[in-house]
Amino acid sequence: MRIAVVGGTGVAGRHVVDEARRRGHEAVALSRSVGIDAATGAGLLAALEGHDVVVDVANAPGLRRRVAVDYFAASARQLQSAAAACGIGHIVVLSIVGCDLVRSLGYYEAKALQERRHLDGAVAATIVRATQFHEFAAGSEMLAAGHRRGVVVVPRLLVQTVAARAVGAVLVDVALGPAHRGRGPDVAGPPPPTWLPERSRALAAAQGRHVTVFGAPVPGTAGRVIADGALLPGPDASIVGDTFEAWLEGPDAAGTARG
Repeated sequence: MRIAVVGGTGVAGRHVVDEARRRGHEAVALSRSVGIDAATGAGLLAALEGHDVVVDVANAPGLRRRVAVDYFAASARQLQSAAAACGIGHIVVLSIVGCDLVRSLGYYEAKALQERRHLDGAVAATIVRATQFHEFAAGSEMLAAGHRRGVVVVPRLLVQTVAARAVGAVLVDVALGPAHRGRGPDVAGPPPPTWLPERSRALAAAQGRHVTVFGAPVPGTAGRVIADGALLPGPDASIVGDTFEAWLEGPDAAGTARG
């Protein structure tokens, strides 16, 4: 099977590409760095030609509400249009567990909008929601900046993080399966849940970064629903991958130290 991975050079995307190739399929990484822009459509139609399925794991170029909303709305529209024109019958979209419950936070609102646009599109889209990645707890850029200043501020999110590598394998499973319009099973890492600043402290210590990590409360309704477990997996979620502690000992955590 030929799989086009939009955002294929990113945290999740590179694992999708590697896993698909490991299984003997052809996977092509599409990203802005190689001249393919899913939001503007630049280079997209030619890049998708001849592929059987699209996996969309691309990230917005910023976390601000307007930037994220504009990007995900436009990229969903462009991907649906280009996939339909190329005769592709299935798009697999990575989203976030609980994004529809914390829409007062702009990035989560944008992901919920992306889901709706794909589900309303001409091409069947399967939405796979995952909890935050272990790598998100890493926050390599955040920790690197904090390493220079000695202080890191991390949002106080109650999370049950998952290894991006494990999510990549799930996305390949879905891409190789039959086309389906709707939600697939949510994906999360092993319990128990914990607060994100605790995971950032553990990673900083494992990487030998001497920083002080402060947890910043999320204000308003979003903070309350997050504290109540809005970002945690439900009882039917698929639990995959290493625990955070085991992941800390592996090569993916070591890779974030170079970020």
